[in-house]
Amino acid sequence: MNSVRKPINLQFFAQEKTEKATPKKRADARKKGQVAKSIEIPGALVLLSAFMIFSLFGSYFYNGLHHVFTFVFTQYLLTEVTVENIAPMFLQLAQDALLLVAPIMLGCFLVAVLSLYAQVGPLLTGYSLTPRFSKLSPIRGLKQIFSMRSIVELCKTLLKLSIIGIIVYLTLWGERGTITELAAVPLEHAATYTAQVLFSLGVALALLDFAYQKYEYEKSLRMSKQEVKDEHKKMEGDPLIKSKIRERQRRMAIRRMMQELPKADVVITNPTHYAVALQYDQDTMDAPKVIAKGQDYLALRIREAAREHGIVIMENKPLARALYDQVEIGETIPPELFQAVAEVLAYVYRIKRKV
Repeated sequence: MNSVRKPINLQFFAQEKTEKATPKKRADARKKGQVAKSIEIPGALVLLSAFMIFSLFGSYFYNGLHHVFTFVFTQYLLTEVTVENIAPMFLQLAQDALLLVAPIMLGCFLVAVLSLYAQVGPLLTGYSLTPRFSKLSPIRGLKQIFSMRSIVELCKTLLKLSIIGIIVYLTLWGERGTITELAAVPLEHAATYTAQVLFSLGVALALLDFAYQKYEYEKSLRMSKQEVKDEHKKMEGDPLIKSKIRERQRRMAIRRMMQELPKADVVITNPTHYAVALQYDQDTMDAPKVIAKGQDYLALRIREAAREHGIVIMENKPLARALYDQVEIGETIPPELFQAVAEVLAYVYRIKRKV
């Protein structure tokens, strides 16, 4: 039995987002603040910078804390609290605390900014802050919550958390012997070891997260074949509109050319296929120039206009074809055609003197 073949609608395949994003699509996404970045990398680097600041300025923090606690226990606890002195006391404590945490806050802030800059480069946009009332639709929100896409994203998130949990478990399990001995070592060594473990975990998770975010970003920017075609058409312009523009420009050029035609000294023809109008003024020009040329119907119009304005029409098939092919409108004739054109102009001048 012959099987019945059902027609396949190729539009379904055209809508699959299989193509890489074009430069324009990437630029538009960047303007909207859509870039591939991991928030785990700044977190890991901030954690590392905090431990480094503690190690570099340990004496500063120690002396600062010692001063604050000494002053509190020796002065404030023995001072009678009144309405007049409560505000200065809190202001002094706030100032001392700010001086203590300022290096950490400043260092972590700079590290966070630099880590984001290293990932996405210079980027400043307010698109994400622009209010869009379409997001306030409760029906649309419910559709997004209970859609298949949300379920898939939930599964991906759970898988990601599972991988992170496995990495953390394996790392800590491998260090279980050292962790159990931390109670017997000095506080400085325990803090250093903890910082090393946390940093190694943070770096591993940050690199994994960055790779995942990069993959998701590239996937979100993929385009269908039809989208690529539409964007290319939009950038290049609609062929129909471009052809109309070119046709309008051609008509305008022909109109300007016909307006310049009365200045010609001679029109050289082929005799029916080509027509080239030459102008020469020995006082202002180094060589004759072409001010009009045309083929077939346009050549006929040039000959008719030349007759109306009393311009000499001369048949010279090789010269007409050479001028048409080699010289554009407004250009002077090339040196290899000087002799032939000079003979034509000399003949024209003789005719005009007789007239």
